[in-house]
Amino acid sequence: MNNNPIIIRFENLYKSFRDSNGTQNVLNNISANVRLGEFVTIVGPSGCGKTTLFNLILGSEKPTTGQILVESKSVTGPDRDRGVVFQRYSLFPHLTVLQNIVFGLEVQEFSLASRWFHPIRYTKKRREFKEQACDYLDRIGLQEHADKYPHQLSGGMRQRVAIAQALITNPKILLMDEPFGALDNQTREQMQHFILEQWQERQMTIFFVTHDTEEALYLATRIWVLSPYYKEAEGSKIVIDHAVPGPHPKPDSAKYTDWFTEMLARLRKEGLDRTYLQSIREFDLSHPDAGK
Repeated sequence: MNNNPIIIRFENLYKSFRDSNGTQNVLNNISANVRLGEFVTIVGPSGCGKTTLFNLILGSEKPTTGQILVESKSVTGPDRDRGVVFQRYSLFPHLTVLQNIVFGLEVQEFSLASRWFHPIRYTKKRREFKEQACDYLDRIGLQEHADKYPHQLSGGMRQRVAIAQALITNPKILLMDEPFGALDNQTREQMQHFILEQWQERQMTIFFVTHDTEEALYLATRIWVLSPYYKEAEGSKIVIDHAVPGPHPKPDSAKYTDWFTEMLARLRKEGLDRTYLQSIREFDLSHPDAGK
C-alpha cells in the first residue's frame, strides 16, 4: 500500500461533446485519488476516451463538469508540473539531441524578451543548462549522440530523448500517451525497462496510456480499465481500479506466471469485451483510493 500523500484528485469528472447527432458522453463520473509515486496505466477499447482523459490531466482540454486537482489546485491548463511524452516523438528536427533537451529548461527559465534584456544571465544559465543536459544524456546512455539530429537516431533513441526532454524539467507528474506504440517488440521492451528505471530513481507519478494490456499490467503499480461496455452505459467509466501486486519494478519472468496470465484474461474480458456487460455495482474498484 502506497502511503504517500495524494498528488492528484479526480472529482466527479464528466466530459461530453456535441456533434450533428446531439450530445455524446465520453467520460461518465470519473472519481479517484492518486498518490505520489504511483505508476498508473490506463487501458480500454479504442474510442473509449483514454486520450480525452489524458488531455484533461494535461490541461489541454477542460471537463464538462467536475474537476482535476493537482496538489489541491484545479487544473486549468498545461503546466510545468506535468511533463508529457507522446507516441510520435516530440522532438524538433532542426535541433540536435542536446539542444532538444536544453530547450525545455530554457523555455521554463526565460521568456523571449528576457533573453534580450538579460543577455549575460541568459548566457550563464544556458551554459549551466548544457552541463545539466550532458549529465542527463550520460545517465541515459546517449552522451555520444549529443550532436546528432533526430533523423540520425533509431526509434528507441528518439523516444529516450523525448523522455529526457520531459523529465529534465523535473515534473511532478509524467503523462505518457502510447509512447512505445510505434516501436518494434525488442525496442519496446528496452524502453519499458528504461522508463521503470527512471520511475524508480525519481519516484515520480506516471500516467501511462496504452492499448497493450500486457504492457499495462507489467508496468503498473495500479491499473485502470476505462470502458463504455456496461449496462445502461452513458459514456466510459473506470470499470477496474486495481492495485497490482509487487515487486515493483517486476522481473520479466513475472509475465509468465499464472497470476499474470489470469489477470490479463480478466482485464480483456471485463474491460475490452463488448458482450460482457456488468452493472455498475459489479465493477472492481478494489483499490483503496478508487472512486466508489
